[in-house]
Amino acid sequence: MGEGVDEAGWDVEPGDEIEPLVQAVGRLLKVCREAAGLSVPELAEALGYGEDMIRKIERGVRIPRPELLDRADRTLKAQGHLRAFMEDMKKARYPKKVRQLAEMEGRAVEMLLYSNHNIHGLLQTEEYARALLRTWRPAYSPDELERMVAARMARKSVFERSPAPELSFVLEEVTLRRPIGDTMVLRRQLEHMLQVAQLPFVELQVMPTARANHPGTGGRIQVLKFADGTGMGRTDGDFSGRPVSNPRQLRVLDLRYGIIRAQALTPEESLVFIEQALGEL
Repeated sequence: MGEGVDEAGWDVEPGDEIEPLVQAVGRLLKVCREAAGLSVPELAEALGYGEDMIRKIERGVRIPRPELLDRADRTLKAQGHLRAFMEDMKKARYPKKVRQLAEMEGRAVEMLLYSNHNIHGLLQTEEYARALLRTWRPAYSPDELERMVAARMARKSVFERSPAPELSFVLEEVTLRRPIGDTMVLRRQLEHMLQVAQLPFVELQVMPTARANHPGTGGRIQVLKFADGTGMGRTDGDFSGRPVSNPRQLRVLDLRYGIIRAQALTPEESLVFIEQALGEL
């Protein structure tokens, strides 16, 4: 058994609609194991995982990592039956709210994203995201932390879509100066943002702290627009922080974001600002 035995998956969240599928995969693993004539200890040794982990997966209380299913499929000669669920389990391992957000981001043709406290998650490097999540209280367990980091990184697949959505980011100046992690983590984060800003479908703007009167003081704003003309929006300041799709509510967020966008530095000025901030580190 290797050191990574506890990294084979994550526990299923109570009430998650993905639970029946995870349970079905667990039952399938058990059927394949028994058909191969292996006991739980024997399969655990063959795969390099702990016995308790295998039992939890078979009971459907633990979400298996895709690589475990791939290895088990080959070990048990399951003819692809276990491997067929790799993509499902890849999605299932992320928290429910992250899966829902990723699904909507995957459908969006335009995304308007204002972040006032931290660099937006879609722009974060893995090391910055991990350092940022370590500041949250109560603190995540190591397992929870890695799950959240993995989920955040998975959402960045939006940059690889074809055709890509139009992405507009407005970030507060303070988010570019707070040394989350340490100075080198922030330096690499700013360098990454300069690279992302070169993508033809990305517009990145900085809101200077000196702007005394702008409507972003209520908190983050997110507006996703879909190909059928519908949309989804969310803000910290209104609607109890819940996602909204009512056209009147979306117009409120559109108006607010439009003013923020107009008051921020232009994309060209913002790149110069980020480069200057980088040079000061």
